[in-house]
Amino acid sequence: MARITPVDPATATGRAKEIFEGPLKGKAFNIFRSMAASPAALDVYLGMSGALSQGVLSAKEREVIQLAVGQATNCDYCIAAHTVIGKGAGLTEAQTIEARRGTLTDAKLDALAKFALKIHEKRGFVSDADLATFKSAGYADAHVAEAIANYALALYTNYFNHVNHSAVDFPTPPAI
Repeated sequence: MARITPVDPATATGRAKEIFEGPLKGKAFNIFRSMAASPAALDVYLGMSGALSQGVLSAKEREVIQLAVGQATNCDYCIAAHTVIGKGAGLTEAQTIEARRGTLTDAKLDALAKFALKIHEKRGFVSDADLATFKSAGYADAHVAEAIANYALALYTNYFNHVNHSAVDFPTPPAI
């Protein structure tokens, strides 16, 4: 049961109503309903995800980060959500599982997942070798910056769900 009282989109007011009738129209997922208790918190999510959707990392690459970090932080909600979203972004079911394991058969996506997990494991203090390995897979400085930003977005949603106990409203992903 959610610890932060969810906002019902049908009775939302003010900024929360604007969000549910605008960018989140038809997307009243449990995480967003609870985030809407503070429209500012929901705007943080929308701002970050919106900005990153315009970046150099593809939707598929962003989902690899979300899946790897979601698994690393044990966020059942994000694993379920990003398995669905990842498939919509072009990942196969096998790739969603590989991303959660942090080992993909696609060399470039594998380097991305491993870099995101290095950021997580080392709390951002990645080594020169970690950066060199990531860049040798075909990534550049812009990708490094966006990998960090996508990692931060993943932590935001993962930790929000941990604190909130958001009920998962996505299909259960395959076990790994």
